Amino acid sequence: MTHFRPGGFQAFPNIVKNLIIINVLMVLLQFAFIRLGINLDTYLALHYWTSPQFRWWQLFTHMFMHGDPMDVQATIMHIFFNMYALWMFGRILENVWGPQRFLIFYLVCGLGAALCHMSVLSIEYTSFHNAFMHYQENPNFVNYAQFIRHHNNLDKVEPFNNIMNFWSSNKECGNCVTESIRLLNEQYSMMINEPTVGASGAVFGLLFAFGYLFPNTELYIIFIPIPIKAKWIVTAYGLIELTQGLNNSAGDNIAHFAHLGGMLFAFILLRIWKKNNRNDFY
Repeated sequence: MTHFRPGGFQAFPNIVKNLIIINVLMVLLQFAFIRLGINLDTYLALHYWTSPQFRWWQLFTHMFMHGDPMDVQATIMHIFFNMYALWMFGRILENVWGPQRFLIFYLVCGLGAALCHMSVLSIEYTSFHNAFMHYQENPNFVNYAQFIRHHNNLDKVEPFNNIMNFWSSNKECGNCVTESIRLLNEQYSMMINEPTVGASGAVFGLLFAFGYLFPNTELYIIFIPIPIKAKWIVTAYGLIELTQGLNNSAGDNIAHFAHLGGMLFAFILLRIWKKNNRNDFY
């Protein structure tokens, strides 16, 4: 049995409505400020904690930022799908839980997504940094080729691959060491200063909660003509995100472990609530 709050089911409950409005306004501000030469990502997007651009409030503000103000089409697609999912699943959950509990859940999932993303980056960046330091102690073709093949699939990135190919044919290349260290240093700097934006972590938390509370509800997915139960959709999304996160393909700019983090914190919070108040769960 589903328990809805007094007042009946609202198609556009207040918190969901206001979250969508805030996210859309932030995108408009991103476009407006970039015309003035100000990139709001510098201040509000999530940066790695060793980056000089990191600020503590970015753990929250990043979930209200979307896309890239220099790429209108990508930004519109990013916010559209996130806001559609927020409306689709969030309105059900807010009607069941009420505005206060729903907002807490949303923010906790977004914060949890950020923390998981940063933790995974910490492992990745520490490994890269240590390997880079080791390479600088003994820079040669064999070590360079091994480095770029085992870190971020850099051997598939043109500038790194070009050096490897040239160095392979010119073993006495005197400039290859200097150029390779320069490129790797730029790569590391780019990694720690790369901003992360989007409500996807919080939205994946909502998706998990919907599948957890309404596992047998049938949903339709784009391009799939048959209904699928929510529990299988949640499972499929989780496995896809885990697979793609572990694959770590070159050019993949999606924070897969942030999505998984949103789902993980959703599960933790739901279990805590279920233990403390069984009336809202079944």
